[in-house]
Amino acid sequence: MVRTLIILLAMCASPHSVIAGSADIGDPEIETINDHEFAFDLDGSRISVDIRDRVLREKKDILLAWVVYSAQTVHRYYGRFPVRTVHINLQVSAGYTVRFGQAFGGDKPRLRIVVGENVTPEMLRKDWIMVHEMVHLAMADVPQRHRWLLEGLATYVESIARAQRGYLSEEFVWNGFINRMPQGLPQDGDQGLDRTPTWGRTYWGGAVFCLLADIEIRRLTDNRKSLRDALRGVLDAGLSMHANASVMEVFKAGDGATGVAVLVPLYHKMKGDPYPIDLDTLWTNLGIAIHDDSVVYNDDAPMAHVRMQLLKS
Repeated sequence: MVRTLIILLAMCASPHSVIAGSADIGDPEIETINDHEFAFDLDGSRISVDIRDRVLREKKDILLAWVVYSAQTVHRYYGRFPVRTVHINLQVSAGYTVRFGQAFGGDKPRLRIVVGENVTPEMLRKDWIMVHEMVHLAMADVPQRHRWLLEGLATYVESIARAQRGYLSEEFVWNGFINRMPQGLPQDGDQGLDRTPTWGRTYWGGAVFCLLADIEIRRLTDNRKSLRDALRGVLDAGLSMHANASVMEVFKAGDGATGVAVLVPLYHKMKGDPYPIDLDTLWTNLGIAIHDDSVVYNDDAPMAHVRMQLLKS
């Protein structure tokens, strides 16, 4: 069995991001199982990568560096990699970008990621899909009407986790949230998150839920706890993608981990009614605004102390 140490040179900084160095656990060795299968161990978890297409195999060094970096990012956010084993199948398509991803749970979790045959290190540095799909591994399989939790959580945590590792700039994340989260607000005829399965409500409505929960947990604990602590508590309760669970089981585990009742009450407010959310006021209270496409900060805002910690820890 051939062993190769992958150095994460391919993941150097993009124009809007800065790598803060290796994850705390260090860079793993990549094992070459055969001509198309590779694997590495990350703090007790086994991650295998299947690259059957010849064109993609010619790019295996940058692809494996991308997988390692993404796994380290998720590990750092959750304090562990969410599952003991996962198999990642990289499939080829036309183009220069990462095109699509899917996560599958059960006893043997797996990811399917579709990658453009002409993908470059620069495009992989910009990719969010691998981290997004790996975040799915950290949440139990909940009923279909709660898909907003799965997708909204992955949408939110992907940005937060990469920012907390130092990979995305603060301005990049807030610019994205300010511009995109309005897509998750209730529209005419909305019946709440559980009963309005539109794309906007599923992805960005779920992300709004996560942001509100993160802010409220931090406010009530004076920044000592956050949504990350709640999600680590969900994992501690055994509610990874291996498990099936109700959202109430998930939220009760999360609230138990932080010691404050936030997730359950917020869910009751947003599940069946178009809970009104004034994002403009929220941004003002956090001390952020966009002027001429740039984020401007007001550190004297009422919740600026929460905002200043949110992307750091």
